[in-house]
Amino acid sequence: MSRMFASLSERNYRVWFAGGLVSNVGTWMQRIAQDWLVLTQLTDHSGTATGLVTGLQFLPILLLSPYAGLIADRMSKLRLLKITQAGSMFLALLLGVLVLTNTAQLWHVYVIATALGIVAAFDGPPRQALVNDLVPRSLVPNAVSLNSTSFNLARLAGPGVAGLLIAAVGTGWLFLINAASYVAVLIALAALKEKTFFGTGVRTPRAKGQVREGIAYVLASPTLILIFVMAFMVGTFGLNFQIFNAVMSTTVFHRGPADYGILGTIMAIGTLAGALLAARRQGSRVKYAVAGALLAGAFMIAAAWAPSFWVFAALLVPTGLASITFLNSANVTVQMSVDPAFRGRVMALYMMVLQGGTPLGAPLMGWIAEHYGARASLTVAGVLTVLVAVWGIFYWSRHHRGELGTRLRQYGGSMRQRVRLPRKDDPEPDAA
Repeated sequence: MSRMFASLSERNYRVWFAGGLVSNVGTWMQRIAQDWLVLTQLTDHSGTATGLVTGLQFLPILLLSPYAGLIADRMSKLRLLKITQAGSMFLALLLGVLVLTNTAQLWHVYVIATALGIVAAFDGPPRQALVNDLVPRSLVPNAVSLNSTSFNLARLAGPGVAGLLIAAVGTGWLFLINAASYVAVLIALAALKEKTFFGTGVRTPRAKGQVREGIAYVLASPTLILIFVMAFMVGTFGLNFQIFNAVMSTTVFHRGPADYGILGTIMAIGTLAGALLAARRQGSRVKYAVAGALLAGAFMIAAAWAPSFWVFAALLVPTGLASITFLNSANVTVQMSVDPAFRGRVMALYMMVLQGGTPLGAPLMGWIAEHYGARASLTVAGVLTVLVAVWGIFYWSRHHRGELGTRLRQYGGSMRQRVRLPRKDDPEPDAA
């Protein structure tokens, strides 16, 4: 099997990949349907309400992630994932029933979005950490990249199909389709053979101060600090494309649901290409994370001022490629930098900073779009993404200068031990 798909040689990973791909298609269809429901059916094109729904879905991640990560370190990942996936399935089913019975109101969507966020807070850490059990350590970067490939294959198909289905049958059926897609994940989880896992299987015993230990672990690592700061800024302000695409397509280019869905599919071309390239990549991931953020911000600014719908759509391809390069590189860096005993807590903190700022950023971007225009909102997101990437360049350069100096001093000390170099106060040798 080629290096790009090496992780698929592992039976457990193949099962997980297949189940996740089906569920991811349903998830993307629900995302499109939820935004369209709020934007066009429950409000009069309110960017603020759309942003608020997105924000509420991520608020529990900000509040609950540290504790959720500790739970992931303490209990079986498979058991926890079965609970969270079943919970997500029930909430999708509930929202679909409300819409199809014409009883859905905006506050219903707010409550369900918050509940989905609570489930997601406990789902993220074990799902991220599970990859270390499904493949050997040497294949973890490849497996993380293929997870992104699965997500973006779904993103390639989901939005376009969602747009067509919304136009044909309305939003309600899409929530029911997503509920059905969770069955694939539950089947995959039941089919995994835990006896052949590559992880140590060691669970963190219950003790005091374990959440603080996880935070201290992150603060002691300059690499993790860099990734976490960049993830917070990019995740909070730059990765709100559900909002950006919705408001750009409806308020700037005056397009319908089918074209809105097409934007998600077109962007997925870039993110899928970025994920496949990452699956072949070797070497340091930090430089790719910084470069990805810098280019993503630049393309966001360019897309904000696109003169037509199709130019905007075309610019979403490199934007998606750069964005997934950042996300994938950041994820791999965190996964490979963490001791297994802390992996659940650190991954939870990572998900918290990546997604937990969305309750601030999504409503803010929606508010800017509503009061100053969609172009202004996307421009602000791009500028902030570029600025944090520039900060990352200076931070990493300063860190490596110090690290380089330490290594040179250590090398010089070892050389002096091997070869006695003359010093000024050494006595002159006797004349022959």
